[in-house]
Amino acid sequence: MNKKMRNLLQYLVFLGFGFFLLWLALRKSDWNEIKNNIAGTNFIYLIPATISLLLAHLSRAVRWKIMIEPLGYKPSMQNTFLSVLIGYWANLAFPRLGEVLKCTALARYEKVPAEKLVGTIVAERAFDVVTLVIVFAITIFIQYDIVGTYTIEIFRDAFQSRSGHVSYLRIIAALIFITAFILLINYIIKRYTHHTFIQRIKEIFNGIWAGLTSVRNIKNKGWFFFHSALIWVFYLLSTYMGFYAMPGMREYGIKAALSALVFGAIGMIVPSPGGIGSYQYAVQKILLVYGISEAKGLSLGILIWFSQTVILLISGTLSFILLPVLNKKKDEKS
Repeated sequence: MNKKMRNLLQYLVFLGFGFFLLWLALRKSDWNEIKNNIAGTNFIYLIPATISLLLAHLSRAVRWKIMIEPLGYKPSMQNTFLSVLIGYWANLAFPRLGEVLKCTALARYEKVPAEKLVGTIVAERAFDVVTLVIVFAITIFIQYDIVGTYTIEIFRDAFQSRSGHVSYLRIIAALIFITAFILLINYIIKRYTHHTFIQRIKEIFNGIWAGLTSVRNIKNKGWFFFHSALIWVFYLLSTYMGFYAMPGMREYGIKAALSALVFGAIGMIVPSPGGIGSYQYAVQKILLVYGISEAKGLSLGILIWFSQTVILLISGTLSFILLPVLNKKKDEKS
Protein backbone atom coordinates (compact mmCIF):
# COMPACT_ATOMS: atom_id res chain seq x y z
CA MET A 1 0.00 0.00 0.00
CA ASN A 2 1.52 3.33 -1.05
CA LYS A 3 1.70 6.35 1.22
CA LYS A 4 -1.21 8.23 -0.39
CA MET A 5 -3.57 5.28 -0.03
CA ARG A 6 -2.44 4.72 3.56
CA ASN A 7 -3.06 8.39 4.43
CA LEU A 8 -6.47 8.31 2.74
CA LEU A 9 -7.45 5.15 4.60
CA GLN A 10 -6.28 6.67 7.91
CA TYR A 11 -8.28 9.83 7.20
CA LEU A 12 -11.44 7.84 6.42
CA VAL A 13 -11.03 5.74 9.59
CA PHE A 14 -10.72 8.85 11.78
CA LEU A 15 -13.61 10.56 9.98
CA GLY A 16 -15.74 7.45 10.44
CA PHE A 17 -14.86 7.31 14.13
CA GLY A 18 -15.86 10.97 14.50
CA PHE A 19 -19.26 10.33 12.91
CA PHE A 20 -19.67 7.24 15.11
CA LEU A 21 -19.21 9.40 18.23
CA LEU A 22 -21.65 11.94 16.82
CA TRP A 23 -24.17 9.14 16.28
CA LEU A 24 -23.67 8.01 19.89
CA ALA A 25 -24.34 11.55 21.07
CA LEU A 26 -27.47 11.85 18.91
CA ARG A 27 -28.80 8.37 19.69
CA LYS A 28 -30.34 9.21 23.06
CA SER A 29 -31.08 12.86 22.38
CA ASP A 30 -34.39 14.44 21.47
CA TRP A 31 -33.85 15.82 17.97
CA ASN A 32 -36.76 18.27 18.27
CA GLU A 33 -35.27 19.67 21.47
CA ILE A 34 -31.92 20.11 19.73
CA LYS A 35 -33.56 22.03 16.88
CA ASN A 36 -35.45 24.25 19.34
CA ASN A 37 -32.28 24.96 21.31
CA ILE A 38 -30.36 25.95 18.18
CA ALA A 39 -33.29 28.02 16.91
CA GLY A 40 -33.48 29.89 20.22
CA THR A 41 -29.80 30.86 20.15
CA ASN A 42 -29.02 34.53 20.76
CA PHE A 43 -26.37 34.93 18.08
CA ILE A 44 -25.30 38.36 19.35
CA TYR A 45 -23.21 36.59 22.00
CA LEU A 46 -21.25 34.82 19.29
CA ILE A 47 -19.61 38.17 18.44
CA PRO A 48 -17.61 38.36 21.71
CA ALA A 49 -17.06 34.60 21.41
CA THR A 50 -15.49 35.19 17.99
CA ILE A 51 -13.34 38.05 19.29
CA SER A 52 -12.15 35.92 22.23
CA LEU A 53 -11.23 33.02 19.95
CA LEU A 54 -9.27 35.27 17.59
CA LEU A 55 -7.50 36.88 20.56
CA ALA A 56 -6.51 33.40 21.75
CA HIS A 57 -4.95 32.73 18.35
CA LEU A 58 -3.25 36.14 18.44
CA SER A 59 -1.80 35.28 21.85
CA ARG A 60 -0.64 31.95 20.41
CA ALA A 61 1.06 33.82 17.57
CA VAL A 62 2.84 36.09 20.08
CA ARG A 63 4.03 33.03 22.01
CA TRP A 64 5.24 31.38 18.81
CA LYS A 65 7.14 34.53 17.87
CA ILE A 66 8.82 34.49 21.29
CA MET A 67 9.90 30.89 20.66
CA ILE A 68 11.29 31.69 17.21
CA GLU A 69 13.46 34.63 18.29
CA PRO A 70 16.16 32.49 20.03
CA LEU A 71 16.78 30.92 16.59
CA GLY A 72 18.02 34.32 15.39
CA TYR A 73 14.90 35.38 13.49
CA LYS A 74 12.31 38.05 14.24
CA PRO A 75 9.24 37.43 12.07
CA SER A 76 6.61 40.15 11.84
CA MET A 77 3.56 39.84 14.06
CA GLN A 78 1.37 40.15 10.97
CA ASN A 79 2.86 37.15 9.17
CA THR A 80 3.07 35.05 12.33
CA PHE A 81 -0.61 35.62 13.17
CA LEU A 82 -1.82 34.92 9.62
CA SER A 83 0.31 31.75 9.48
CA VAL A 84 -1.25 30.52 12.74
CA LEU A 85 -4.74 31.06 11.32
CA ILE A 86 -3.78 29.19 8.13
CA GLY A 87 -2.58 26.31 10.31
CA TYR A 88 -5.92 26.05 12.11
CA TRP A 89 -7.73 26.35 8.79
CA ALA A 90 -5.83 23.36 7.37
CA ASN A 91 -6.35 21.29 10.53
CA LEU A 92 -10.11 21.43 10.00
CA ALA A 93 -9.78 19.07 7.04
CA PHE A 94 -6.57 17.19 7.75
CA PRO A 95 -5.44 16.91 11.39
CA ARG A 96 -1.75 17.81 11.91
CA LEU A 97 -1.41 19.18 8.35
CA GLY A 98 -1.85 22.67 9.75
CA GLU A 99 1.36 22.40 11.77
CA VAL A 100 3.33 21.81 8.58
CA LEU A 101 1.44 24.41 6.56
CA LYS A 102 1.87 27.23 9.08
CA CYS A 103 5.62 26.54 9.18
CA THR A 104 5.93 26.60 5.39
CA ALA A 105 3.77 29.74 5.17
CA LEU A 106 5.91 31.66 7.65
CA ALA A 107 9.12 30.30 6.15
CA ARG A 108 8.02 31.52 2.71
CA TYR A 109 7.53 35.14 3.74
CA GLU A 110 10.02 35.55 6.57
CA LYS A 111 12.92 33.58 5.03
CA VAL A 112 13.10 31.31 8.08
CA PRO A 113 14.15 27.69 7.39
CA ALA A 114 11.01 25.57 7.77
CA GLU A 115 12.93 22.74 9.45
CA LYS A 116 13.92 25.10 12.27
CA LEU A 117 10.30 26.12 12.78
CA VAL A 118 9.24 22.47 13.14
CA GLY A 119 11.22 22.29 16.39
CA THR A 120 9.21 25.20 17.81
CA ILE A 121 5.97 23.38 16.92
CA VAL A 122 7.09 20.34 18.90
CA ALA A 123 7.83 22.62 21.85
CA GLU A 124 4.44 24.32 21.46
CA ARG A 125 2.56 21.03 21.51
CA ALA A 126 4.54 19.81 24.52
CA PHE A 127 3.56 22.90 26.50
CA ASP A 128 -0.03 22.66 25.29
CA VAL A 129 -0.25 19.16 26.76
CA VAL A 130 1.27 20.33 30.07
CA THR A 131 -1.09 23.32 30.19
CA LEU A 132 -4.11 21.11 29.47
CA VAL A 133 -3.13 18.81 32.35
CA ILE A 134 -2.80 21.84 34.66
CA VAL A 135 -6.16 23.30 33.60
CA PHE A 136 -7.75 19.85 33.98
CA ALA A 137 -6.35 19.59 37.53
CA ILE A 138 -7.66 23.09 38.36
CA THR A 139 -11.09 22.15 37.01
CA ILE A 140 -11.25 19.08 39.27
CA PHE A 141 -9.89 20.99 42.29
CA ILE A 142 -12.37 23.89 42.18
CA GLN A 143 -15.31 21.59 41.39
CA TYR A 144 -14.34 18.48 43.27
CA ASP A 145 -17.93 17.86 44.37
CA ILE A 146 -19.06 17.69 40.73
CA VAL A 147 -16.25 17.07 38.26
CA GLY A 148 -13.93 15.40 40.77
CA THR A 149 -16.62 12.97 41.84
CA TYR A 150 -17.48 12.27 38.20
CA THR A 151 -13.84 11.54 37.35
CA ILE A 152 -13.48 9.25 40.37
CA GLU A 153 -16.66 7.39 39.40
CA ILE A 154 -15.23 6.68 35.96
CA PHE A 155 -12.19 4.99 37.50
CA ARG A 156 -14.27 3.35 40.26
CA ASP A 157 -16.63 1.76 37.72
CA ALA A 158 -13.61 0.30 35.95
CA PHE A 159 -12.49 -1.43 39.18
CA GLN A 160 -15.85 -2.35 40.66
CA SER A 161 -17.22 -5.85 40.94
CA ARG A 162 -20.79 -6.80 40.07
CA SER A 163 -21.71 -6.68 43.75
CA GLY A 164 -20.72 -2.99 43.88
CA HIS A 165 -17.53 -3.45 45.91
CA VAL A 166 -13.98 -2.61 44.89
CA SER A 167 -12.51 -5.50 42.91
CA TYR A 168 -8.94 -5.95 44.09
CA LEU A 169 -8.56 -8.65 41.46
CA ARG A 170 -9.20 -6.06 38.74
CA ILE A 171 -6.75 -3.64 40.36
CA ILE A 172 -4.04 -6.32 40.54
CA ALA A 173 -4.79 -7.37 36.95
CA ALA A 174 -4.50 -3.74 35.79
CA LEU A 175 -1.19 -3.28 37.63
CA ILE A 176 0.17 -6.51 36.14
CA PHE A 177 -0.96 -5.43 32.67
CA ILE A 178 0.65 -1.97 33.01
CA THR A 179 3.90 -3.45 34.33
CA ALA A 180 3.99 -6.08 31.58
CA PHE A 181 3.25 -3.43 28.96
CA ILE A 182 6.09 -1.19 30.19
CA LEU A 183 8.52 -4.12 30.26
CA LEU A 184 7.43 -5.19 26.78
CA ILE A 185 7.90 -1.71 25.36
CA ASN A 186 11.32 -1.46 27.03
CA TYR A 187 12.32 -4.85 25.57
CA ILE A 188 11.13 -3.93 22.06
CA ILE A 189 13.00 -0.61 22.13
CA LYS A 190 16.24 -2.28 23.24
CA ARG A 191 15.86 -5.33 20.97
CA TYR A 192 14.86 -3.45 17.82
CA THR A 193 16.55 -0.10 18.44
CA HIS A 194 17.91 -0.12 14.87
CA HIS A 195 14.42 -0.43 13.33
CA THR A 196 13.09 2.69 11.55
CA PHE A 197 9.77 2.66 13.42
CA ILE A 198 11.45 2.42 16.84
CA GLN A 199 13.86 5.18 15.91
CA ARG A 200 10.90 7.32 14.89
CA ILE A 201 9.17 6.73 18.25
CA LYS A 202 12.35 7.64 20.11
CA GLU A 203 12.66 10.79 18.02
CA ILE A 204 9.11 11.80 18.98
CA PHE A 205 9.75 11.38 22.71
CA ASN A 206 13.13 13.07 22.42
CA GLY A 207 11.45 15.90 20.54
CA ILE A 208 8.83 16.34 23.27
CA TRP A 209 11.52 16.42 25.95
CA ALA A 210 13.58 18.86 23.89
CA GLY A 211 10.48 21.01 23.46
CA LEU A 212 9.82 21.12 27.21
CA THR A 213 13.43 21.98 28.01
CA SER A 214 13.76 24.54 25.20
CA VAL A 215 12.08 27.19 27.35
CA ARG A 216 15.42 27.80 29.07
CA ASN A 217 16.64 29.33 25.79
CA ILE A 218 13.74 31.77 25.63
CA LYS A 219 14.65 35.30 26.63
CA ASN A 220 11.17 36.50 27.58
CA LYS A 221 10.16 33.58 29.80
CA GLY A 222 7.65 35.67 31.72
CA TRP A 223 5.79 36.67 28.56
CA PHE A 224 5.96 33.08 27.30
CA PHE A 225 4.20 31.70 30.38
CA PHE A 226 1.83 34.67 30.45
CA HIS A 227 0.61 33.97 26.91
CA SER A 228 0.47 30.22 27.60
CA ALA A 229 -2.10 31.03 30.31
CA LEU A 230 -3.79 33.85 28.35
CA ILE A 231 -4.60 31.48 25.47
CA TRP A 232 -6.75 29.40 27.83
CA VAL A 233 -8.36 32.48 29.38
CA PHE A 234 -9.57 33.56 25.94
CA TYR A 235 -10.67 30.00 25.13
CA LEU A 236 -12.71 29.99 28.33
CA LEU A 237 -14.31 33.34 27.54
CA SER A 238 -15.23 32.10 24.07
CA THR A 239 -16.84 28.95 25.51
CA TYR A 240 -18.60 30.96 28.23
CA MET A 241 -20.19 33.21 25.59
CA GLY A 242 -21.58 30.04 24.04
CA PHE A 243 -23.37 29.39 27.34
CA TYR A 244 -24.87 32.88 27.15
CA ALA A 245 -25.94 32.33 23.56
CA MET A 246 -27.78 29.07 24.27
CA PRO A 247 -31.15 29.55 26.03
CA GLY A 248 -31.27 28.22 29.60
CA MET A 249 -27.51 27.72 29.90
CA ARG A 250 -26.07 30.92 31.38
CA GLU A 251 -27.17 30.06 34.94
CA TYR A 252 -24.71 27.15 35.02
CA GLY A 253 -21.90 29.67 35.22
CA ILE A 254 -18.27 29.85 34.24
CA LYS A 255 -17.32 26.67 36.14
CA ALA A 256 -19.51 24.59 33.85
CA ALA A 257 -18.00 26.46 30.90
CA LEU A 258 -14.53 25.54 32.19
CA SER A 259 -15.53 21.86 32.33
CA ALA A 260 -16.95 22.02 28.81
CA LEU A 261 -13.74 23.66 27.61
CA VAL A 262 -11.42 21.11 29.21
CA PHE A 263 -13.34 17.98 28.27
CA GLY A 264 -14.01 19.41 24.81
CA ALA A 265 -10.25 19.97 24.41
CA ILE A 266 -9.64 16.35 25.42
CA GLY A 267 -12.21 15.34 22.82
CA MET A 268 -10.32 17.35 20.20
CA ILE A 269 -7.23 15.22 20.84
CA VAL A 270 -9.03 12.42 19.01
CA PRO A 271 -7.76 12.93 15.45
CA SER A 272 -11.16 13.17 13.77
CA PRO A 273 -11.12 15.95 11.14
CA GLY A 274 -11.86 19.25 12.86
CA GLY A 275 -12.91 17.44 16.05
CA ILE A 276 -16.23 16.48 14.48
CA GLY A 277 -18.13 14.08 16.71
CA SER A 278 -15.46 13.80 19.41
CA TYR A 279 -15.90 17.39 20.59
CA GLN A 280 -19.71 17.27 20.75
CA TYR A 281 -19.68 13.89 22.47
CA ALA A 282 -17.20 15.03 25.15
CA VAL A 283 -19.14 18.24 25.89
CA GLN A 284 -22.43 16.37 26.09
CA LYS A 285 -21.10 13.80 28.56
CA ILE A 286 -19.45 16.24 30.97
CA LEU A 287 -22.52 18.52 31.08
CA LEU A 288 -24.65 15.57 32.19
CA VAL A 289 -23.02 15.84 35.65
CA TYR A 290 -24.57 19.32 35.99
CA GLY A 291 -28.03 17.90 35.34
CA ILE A 292 -28.07 19.24 31.79
CA SER A 293 -30.01 16.99 29.42
CA GLU A 294 -28.23 15.09 26.68
CA ALA A 295 -30.08 17.11 24.04
CA LYS A 296 -29.17 20.44 25.67
CA GLY A 297 -25.52 19.45 26.14
CA LEU A 298 -25.27 18.21 22.57
CA SER A 299 -26.94 21.41 21.31
CA LEU A 300 -24.30 23.49 23.07
CA GLY A 301 -21.50 21.28 21.75
CA ILE A 302 -22.83 21.64 18.20
CA LEU A 303 -23.25 25.42 18.57
CA ILE A 304 -19.74 26.05 19.92
CA TRP A 305 -18.09 23.64 17.48
CA PHE A 306 -19.97 25.00 14.47
CA SER A 307 -19.35 28.67 15.32
CA GLN A 308 -15.64 28.09 15.93
CA THR A 309 -15.33 26.05 12.73
CA VAL A 310 -16.98 28.82 10.69
CA ILE A 311 -14.67 31.43 12.28
CA LEU A 312 -11.59 29.38 11.42
CA LEU A 313 -12.82 28.73 7.88
CA ILE A 314 -13.36 32.44 7.25
CA SER A 315 -10.25 33.74 9.03
CA GLY A 316 -8.05 30.99 7.56
CA THR A 317 -9.29 31.63 4.01
CA LEU A 318 -8.78 35.39 4.41
CA SER A 319 -5.28 34.77 5.82
CA PHE A 320 -4.43 32.52 2.88
CA ILE A 321 -5.46 35.34 0.51
CA LEU A 322 -3.97 38.24 2.48
CA LEU A 323 -0.55 36.75 3.26
CA PRO A 324 0.86 37.01 -0.29
CA VAL A 325 -0.89 40.35 -0.89
CA LEU A 326 0.49 42.02 2.23
CA ASN A 327 3.97 40.66 1.50
CA LYS A 328 3.95 41.65 -2.18
CA LYS A 329 6.07 44.78 -1.62
CA LYS A 330 8.59 42.81 0.42
CA ASP A 331 8.90 40.24 -2.39
CA GLU A 332 9.32 42.99 -5.00
CA LYS A 333 12.11 44.63 -2.99
CA SER A 334 13.93 41.34 -2.54
